[in-house]
Amino acid sequence: MGIFGMLRRDDTAKSTARDAMREARTEKAETSPNGAVQRMIDTVRDIGLDGKLAYSSAADVARKAQRGRARKRPEKAVRRIVRRHRRGVTAGGFLTGLGGVVTLPVLLPTNVMEFYIQATRMVGAIAVVRGYDLDDEEVRVRVLATLLGEESGDVLRNIGLSPVAGAAARGVAGRLPASPHSAVVSAVGGRLIRRFGLRSARLFGKAIPGLGGVLGALSDRKQLNRIAEAARKGFPQVG
Repeated sequence: MGIFGMLRRDDTAKSTARDAMREARTEKAETSPNGAVQRMIDTVRDIGLDGKLAYSSAADVARKAQRGRARKRPEKAVRRIVRRHRRGVTAGGFLTGLGGVVTLPVLLPTNVMEFYIQATRMVGAIAVVRGYDLDDEEVRVRVLATLLGEESGDVLRNIGLSPVAGAAARGVAGRLPASPHSAVVSAVGGRLIRRFGLRSARLFGKAIPGLGGVLGALSDRKQLNRIAEAARKGFPQVG
């Protein structure tokens, strides 16, 4: 069962996504430590990195991508990971936009959650292939920041984390700011959801059924490519 199917059957996840999208339109997204945005980002992180039910964890995806010749060629494994997740978000974007403005209000919250879970797993798997430990709190925080794409470096600097050096996969906890996860959620959570919601409404809301599916697929694909590029830069190969 894919993540889109799993989330469609998960009323709690759908409710969290809907509440987070409403909250993201207000200042509460930046100030509420236990709000809906926080809960949604926690869900995205936990499912995306650790897996759930039949949905594979980032570490499992990395191991599968490293099979065969890719075992000694990490960049080949990274390309496999990106291709796999590009297919997943393309399908999700197509299904969400297929009905145009008629189905958008119903499907968009699930699409937001689905997209960021897939993107989180992709970034986490790239980090594992490059030599990073997903049990390291700083690595998990950096994965979430990477969801902002090219803005991730600025966000990390603002919460006291500089770009990681090639050999800095472990032993970094002493440099962590207080409550780094809360800091990064405050920095990126509301922006992620608002950006995705506005983009989707702009593309799907004006589209006729059918065309909206194509636009949604292309847009999700483009956004995931930006995140993949940020992951490649943000997690350099460990020496």
